Amino acid sequence: MAPFTTPKVVLSGLKDKFDSLTVQADRLYLGSSTGSLNVYSLNDGADSIDLVEVKKNLTRRSIEQLGFIKDVNSLVVLSEATITLFPLPSFSPPTPLPKAKAAFSFAVHSSVQNVLLPTSTQPSGEPEFKRSQPIPTLVTQLLIGCRRRAVLYSWKDGEPQEVKEVPLPHSARSIVFLDKDTACFAYSPTEFAIFSILTMSALDIVTPLPVTSAGTAMNALTGLTGYMTLGLGAKAKPAVVQVGDNLLIAKDGQGFFIGADGKPSRSGTIEWPATPEEIAFVKPYIFSLLPAGTVPIQTHQVDTSPTATGQVQPSFNPTAVIQIRSSLSLQISQTLPFPFNASEATATQNALVRLMTPSSSAKSPLYVITTPGSSMWRFTMTPWSEQIDELVLAGQYSDALALLDTLDEASLPDKDQRRIRIRALNAVSQFRAAKFDDAIDAFIDLDFNPAKVVALYPEAVAGRLSVPHERWIPLYGGPAPIATEDDRASTMSSHESEKDKDKASIHAHERSPTELFDNMASGTGSVGGRLRRTGLGMFMATGHKESDTASIIAKRKPTAQDDLNQSIETLVRYLSDRRPKVRAALEAINVTPESQSHLASPLSEASIEDLFALPNAPLSALTPEQLLRFAQIVDTALYKSYLIIRPALLGSLCRIANWCEVSEVEEDLRTRKKYAELRDLYNGKKMHAKALDLLKELSANEEDMEDKLGPSIHYLQKLGPEYIDQVFNYSRWIFETDRDMAFQIFTSEDVELPRKAVADYLEHIDPSLCSRYLEYLISERQEETPAFHDRLAELYLSMTLAAKRRGDEKSRKETYEKLLNFINTDDRFGIDRLFGYISPTDLHEARAILLGRLGRHGQALETYVYRLQDFMKAEEYCKRIHKAGSETADVFLTLLRIYLRPTVQTTADLLQPALDLISRHSPRLDTVETLQLLPPFKARNDQLARRLMNLQSRRVKVTDSRICPQCHKRLGNSVIAVHAPRGEVTHYQCRELFARRLLELRR
Repeated sequence: MAPFTTPKVVLSGLKDKFDSLTVQADRLYLGSSTGSLNVYSLNDGADSIDLVEVKKNLTRRSIEQLGFIKDVNSLVVLSEATITLFPLPSFSPPTPLPKAKAAFSFAVHSSVQNVLLPTSTQPSGEPEFKRSQPIPTLVTQLLIGCRRRAVLYSWKDGEPQEVKEVPLPHSARSIVFLDKDTACFAYSPTEFAIFSILTMSALDIVTPLPVTSAGTAMNALTGLTGYMTLGLGAKAKPAVVQVGDNLLIAKDGQGFFIGADGKPSRSGTIEWPATPEEIAFVKPYIFSLLPAGTVPIQTHQVDTSPTATGQVQPSFNPTAVIQIRSSLSLQISQTLPFPFNASEATATQNALVRLMTPSSSAKSPLYVITTPGSSMWRFTMTPWSEQIDELVLAGQYSDALALLDTLDEASLPDKDQRRIRIRALNAVSQFRAAKFDDAIDAFIDLDFNPAKVVALYPEAVAGRLSVPHERWIPLYGGPAPIATEDDRASTMSSHESEKDKDKASIHAHERSPTELFDNMASGTGSVGGRLRRTGLGMFMATGHKESDTASIIAKRKPTAQDDLNQSIETLVRYLSDRRPKVRAALEAINVTPESQSHLASPLSEASIEDLFALPNAPLSALTPEQLLRFAQIVDTALYKSYLIIRPALLGSLCRIANWCEVSEVEEDLRTRKKYAELRDLYNGKKMHAKALDLLKELSANEEDMEDKLGPSIHYLQKLGPEYIDQVFNYSRWIFETDRDMAFQIFTSEDVELPRKAVADYLEHIDPSLCSRYLEYLISERQEETPAFHDRLAELYLSMTLAAKRRGDEKSRKETYEKLLNFINTDDRFGIDRLFGYISPTDLHEARAILLGRLGRHGQALETYVYRLQDFMKAEEYCKRIHKAGSETADVFLTLLRIYLRPTVQTTADLLQPALDLISRHSPRLDTVETLQLLPPFKARNDQLARRLMNLQSRRVKVTDSRICPQCHKRLGNSVIAVHAPRGEVTHYQCRELFARRLLELRR
């Protein structure tokens, strides 16, 4: 589709020859060669225009150029080398500009500028800050090119300003404004200069040397604004026109883009078959009028046949040709030879076609006057939406974006929506061309659905989200490419070089949409090939660029390892950008992976269609469910990417909380033997059963017991009470392997498991494990709950009796010792309860200890003496509980009574232990009670012994004046000796002499 519709005649049968034209609002002004001015009314959408009035003899000679100054609402007329202002609508009185004598051309530029008023004009009563504020002012400049000089007239809000004048080395035959400070002078068809209005100085433009090769395609893009019309020039003028922010100069058959600095602003030029007679600009298209016999006839216009020599002779259009190029890609978009309408009469070779002289705007429509016939044609642009849609269909997304940038909201109401969609499609195209960074940057900027971004990657990265190349464009909202006959022929030709003709024929009719897309992007056949010959497809590069593009396309499929790694690296950058932002958005609504990743609906439960349907919108506009899906997609893709390009860093990623979908990555981790990472991933997702199964599976390959059981033990130690069933289930095989190591599971300080449940579980396995656990609780964890103490005591008792029944003396003794020690030292168990269990048994020592704990010391001692006949333990028992002045003060007497007054029949000799008790603990025995308990034949001896004890218990008093009876010296603080039976006191060194002396006296 061409960018402009077939031109239509809006005026015909014109009698005068018109040299100039301008359009202002709904009026079109035509200046004739006889000095008359025709005024027409423009009707939107109508095929004709209406004559309003004719100003006969407005000037005496030809009106060479027309313009309009809004400030003074006047028409600017160049005639007879004089500039005259005609006020509208009356055209009188005319105002000649006296300083603009010998004028050749002029240009008008209007702009709104912030202007500071002069100090003298500011009201003194105004505040200083208000007087200093700039005021928006409409500034109009009229730049006139005279003989070897330039004259500048200007108005500010209709007020004329000082006229400026500057000499020039040549006369400006044509003038074009670039902006309010810069204009371009065309001295001749080969001489141009940049004119600075600020400095009123001109700088010659030096263009590059001509390039012999033609047809070079340029892809530079510019932003374009404005509105324009065209007028008929009576004489050939230098070709220069404003194209957006640049100037386009036609020189020596080439078009050069010049910036405000007078230097080439774009790296390429336009190649014409001949120097155009005129050029004009209707954004974003460049019109050039090429002379007859210079433009070849296109193949679809005329069939060429070989001559007698077998060579094909090129055919050229016999009439003038209007060539339309895109200013974005510089490619030919449309070629219109005269006559423009095939239904018109046959054109003659001497037909005269003139573009209208451009004004300061660059907006459709454009007018052309042709002779013979004296007709005026209107070129109307096709709707912007249709042009953009065609570029999108042709896969020229960057050109479509550039075209969008030239438009405003008024021209295309859905501009923003189209831009988002086309930017996404362009990013896909960049991705196919291995421009991964550019593509990812676009996805980030667009807040694009990460499911669709990940879908561009192979299954190793994207999993089930991976989409084949041929479905990329439809996935991103683009039109599905449609094959044409040209596509089929081109595809068949490309396959014949690699495969036989039969296979090529098959593939020509079974092409995938991917091949169609690639073919369109490269311009070989398809819609792209057709549009390169005509229509908006001329945006696409041709010539040598085609081979370059084809070379790029040949490398688009990311099959090479380096391209794959590069693309994944770029994906990691995208995911790393999305990840913290999505996490922050979820945290803002109190959703975190630490607490809810294992509760969220798995990604695998969502269909691919639902994931692709997630909106392309800022995170703040998403619902919690949509944010959660984004987080799952991002984390899962990040895991898979790390697994491929950064496996060493995968562990750190697995250890932190995340939203990764386990089912998408676990097989990959197993395949690559990343068992530690897989375990951490399971753990983070609270999938402890899978983690423990994995550890058990891996233990089969280990010989060392620590390596075999350690990982599972450490994992179980960290599971909390909510997973106690899994702890019990998965610790069983460890107990069966090594009980001592397995016991460590329940002695961890990281978590606190329900102690009763653990004790029940261990007792079910083996009571000894339960007793060991209870011992750990009581001794290490200071467990004070009586129930645990009771349970341990009862376990000791049952284990002791069980060992006895088994005949396992060693175990019985060990357990019984623990029981005795426990009931003798622990004060938390229920004594009465345990005594009730022990009473029927033959565990007499335990029974004795419990009787003592109950305060029934007599029964306890009887048990020691009568049942156990262990007199030393009975004596030790008395020593342990004896306390003077308390109820146990007579416990030794109780033991003596049990010895000497037995209450049961016994064969043991209890007299000797009784006498031993008396000899060792006589101070703790009541003398009278003891004598009464002793047998009669021992009474006299006992009486003497008692007297002896009384004598021995006598005391002496040593004062400062007491004298030693041996040496007759004062005793003082010396060591003394006391002599029996009277209690004499001597120095210690005098004791032997005094003793012999007493002995002699007694004799």
